Amino acid sequence: MMWGSIIARPVRSSLSVVAIAIQVVLVLMIAGLTTGVISEWGKRVEGVGADIIVQPPHSSIFFAFSSAVMQETLGDEIGALPGVDEVAPTLILMDQKNFVVVYGINYKRFNALSRGFLYRAGRPFESADEALADDIVAQTRHLQVGDLISLLNHTFTISGIVAHGKGARFFIPIETAQDIAGAENRVSMFYVRSKGDTEATRAEILQLTPEDTVRSMPEYMTLMNSSNLPELKPFIRTMVGIGVVISFLVVLLNMHTMVLERTREIGILKALGCSRLDIVKMLLGETFMLTLLGSTAGILATFLTQAILKETNPGLMILISSRWVFQAIALAMVGAAAGAVYPALRAASYDPVVALAYE
Repeated sequence: MMWGSIIARPVRSSLSVVAIAIQVVLVLMIAGLTTGVISEWGKRVEGVGADIIVQPPHSSIFFAFSSAVMQETLGDEIGALPGVDEVAPTLILMDQKNFVVVYGINYKRFNALSRGFLYRAGRPFESADEALADDIVAQTRHLQVGDLISLLNHTFTISGIVAHGKGARFFIPIETAQDIAGAENRVSMFYVRSKGDTEATRAEILQLTPEDTVRSMPEYMTLMNSSNLPELKPFIRTMVGIGVVISFLVVLLNMHTMVLERTREIGILKALGCSRLDIVKMLLGETFMLTLLGSTAGILATFLTQAILKETNPGLMILISSRWVFQAIALAMVGAAAGAVYPALRAASYDPVVALAYE
């Protein structure tokens, strides 16, 4: 009976399914984008090869918002500490036009933090107007070695394309970055590699410069999730709330109209002996089936969108966890059930005599 009622009203049922699917897509895409961007940024920082990060006091964990306030000479002092193996001063700039992070680096010292850059093509930069691009941004923007690109209102020649995962999308000489930023002999942060004892080396650095923020890489990685970023929580909750409201309103309207259309049918069922609980269970059962269909459609649409975006924009990371899939389904159930309760209770309260006489 429930399935027959859904098929008998294909347009109305389809609208409910679409509304619920939109809610699921909205929840999963918002959660996936925020989680994916944060996770991907953390992995890129980890891939630099350092095990300690030194920043100015009260710095953001997102280095794109860092200021060049640290003296570059501090790097020599850090490098002289017994537990330090390598130090790489880094000036971080955000290209607002292209919306990408650019690292100004001392190539030799930055490259020495790990096994070094893995080149897909080209060579290291050798002049002030040359830059390295990672393979993701090169694929997205169809860059080749020798191409010209405008970064930070400055024209650079791409000298090499490297494997992604070294913090930034573009790398330029630190002297050029300092000239562009007007930050002579200043940097945003230092990447530090210890000789093995990370915590002891961290303590040495803190003793040298107690006012600065000194984090080990494991500590930094624990911060790179949405639960440690209170600014994101209101945004995610708002988007989730909008999705639940959409589902609630559409299901409420659909079920209310459906109850009016089926007044005589409900009267017949009650006259045949159906109880109020039977009527409520029947209508909520229909809502449950519509919600399952909408949730399935929403999940499929989300993964299809994820695949399309991955092809068109490889740099955009969308991380959809099974936890959020179940949460999206649960939220869809809550919104749909809330929208169906009032129409179902109203239908159950009909007097069978009045309902049978309804035209």
